[in-house]
Amino acid sequence: MEPAIALNISICAVLVGLTGYAIYTAFGPPAKDLSDPFEDHED
Repeated sequence: MEPAIALNISICAVLVGLTGYAIYTAFGPPAKDLSDPFEDHED
């Protein structure tokens, strides 16, 4: 396998992993600990 292909696959794997983690953090069980700034400061 050429180094460029291995690098591209590695970068894609990291991006997919980060995207998956971000979605899990935003909508999964850790999201219950997040606060909504608009609800905290109702005017």
